[in-house]
Amino acid sequence: MYIPKSLWPDVLKDIKAMCKEVKMGDVTDPMNFINAVIDEASFDKCKSYIDYAKKSDDAKIVIGGKCDKKKGWFVEPTVIETTNPRFKSMEEEIFGPVLTVYPYDDDKVNETVKLCDETSPYGLTGAVWGRDRLEVEKLTDKLCYAAGNFYINDKPTGAVVGMQPFGGARASGTNDKAGGEFNLIRWIIPRVIKETLVSPTDYRYTYLK
Repeated sequence: MYIPKSLWPDVLKDIKAMCKEVKMGDVTDPMNFINAVIDEASFDKCKSYIDYAKKSDDAKIVIGGKCDKKKGWFVEPTVIETTNPRFKSMEEEIFGPVLTVYPYDDDKVNETVKLCDETSPYGLTGAVWGRDRLEVEKLTDKLCYAAGNFYINDKPTGAVVGMQPFGGARASGTNDKAGGEFNLIRWIIPRVIKETLVSPTDYRYTYLK
């Protein structure tokens, strides 16, 4: 996540408030918003990024950071704040409730968009938030290859398979869109059949006549 420094304190405050509300636990209870990660390997991977951030000079844990696998593989929603736009967890794909935030200088929007586009080889989903529609369009154009699924003023998670085609770009996949007809094309061999009811009598194309 890249955010202007002027906005970060208020946004961080809002995220902290939300994290106090969300419940984590068994998925059989629909009131639990955060569930366990898929397996122990995923748990260990998430924990390794959190531990790395705790030991780093150019990052700090500002929300969460706890992990517990006594019963299930639970990773507390964690936010890492970094001063390094190429910090490890900014570049790599984690697949867990770990968000790394780089607050940038307000006047460095274009440089930051370039960073966002070039920093990571991965590109599953992405989003741009803004009130100026023209600026949002410019950023969307600049980031047209940055993610397989791209959102404007919406969270880049929770796509419903079968309702919204979903698939990543770059090292996050071949951009196949599961949940739609675009994915179906991947598994078929198109065959073209043309039947002409009035056969041609001249070799020349129309433009040659």
